[in-house]
Amino acid sequence: MEVSEDDVRQAEARMQALRSAGYAVSARYDAQQQRVAVRLHNGVHFSFPTALAEGLAGAAPGDLAEIEISPAGLGLHWPRLDADLYVPALLQGVFGSQAWMARLALEQQKAA
Repeated sequence: MEVSEDDVRQAEARMQALRSAGYAVSARYDAQQQRVAVRLHNGVHFSFPTALAEGLAGAAPGDLAEIEISPAGLGLHWPRLDADLYVPALLQGVFGSQAWMARLALEQQKAA
């Protein structure tokens, strides 16, 4: 399949639209709080508990500490865990696949 210049322009426009909501410029694991802290380009900071995130729950602190940010700033990657999270989804409270989120909801209902 051939990719046209128009296809490339459309893909770049979609990426820019996604980045307008915020993209990561730094991310770190806070072992004491057991949370990942993310700073966006616009100065917004947010964090989430690793226990909520698919691929991160139950991982060793050393594995959680190594975080890579995708070139567009829309993805976080943990190479030692082969885990990836999407920044726009995290901002919406989505911490994994539909199955993962359903399991989390069920666990929270049982705990309530």
